Amino acid sequence: MNLCQNKKTRLLVVDDHVLISDGIKNLLSPFSGIEVVGQVENGLDAYSACQTLSPDLILMDLNLPGMRGVDAIRRVMNRWPDMRILCITAISEEYKVREALDAGAKGYVLKNSNQQTLLSAIEAVVHNREFIDPSLNVDLVNTVVGEDNSASASLTPRETQILKLISEGLKNREIAEKLVISLKTVETHRLNLMRKLEAHNAAELVHWARRIGI
Repeated sequence: MNLCQNKKTRLLVVDDHVLISDGIKNLLSPFSGIEVVGQVENGLDAYSACQTLSPDLILMDLNLPGMRGVDAIRRVMNRWPDMRILCITAISEEYKVREALDAGAKGYVLKNSNQQTLLSAIEAVVHNREFIDPSLNVDLVNTVVGEDNSASASLTPRETQILKLISEGLKNREIAEKLVISLKTVETHRLNLMRKLEAHNAAELVHWARRIGI
């Protein structure tokens, strides 16, 4: 793997599971073009590590304590817009891939992928090329997720709030009591949600809530 002819690629690993983090470090240690300069367990520490360690590439999980991986990506990219970030995660939903890429990540690899896939991803991202795990549906990442974002943007704050409560299993009357609004108002919002999302029942509303990350 030829990452850079002049210097090693300085890599920061961000994962709250030490075994995973150590495993990645051991996996990459034989390659002379890579130097793992740090391992941290959350997004806040990732930001601090960027300040002190100046990595060229961040391998970042998305399930992190304290701050979501996507929010950590945004924060890092706001401060260091040229940073290369590769997500390495167990999350395989295509809308999550799009969310991470939109936040500033350049690549996305699943944790159950093989060594060669990870190495290919690292090389692509270091050279500023996008990489999406071959096991994922790239067409869905580029099209269906765009439709999800458009649909979610059409929801009002109250509709989003009610959709979240529906996804948590609350019935109309329970939602009305929780939000201190009338049952009829909840029913109206629910009908509007079904119309906007083209959903036909509660199960489809829950599915939509998951797709758009509510």
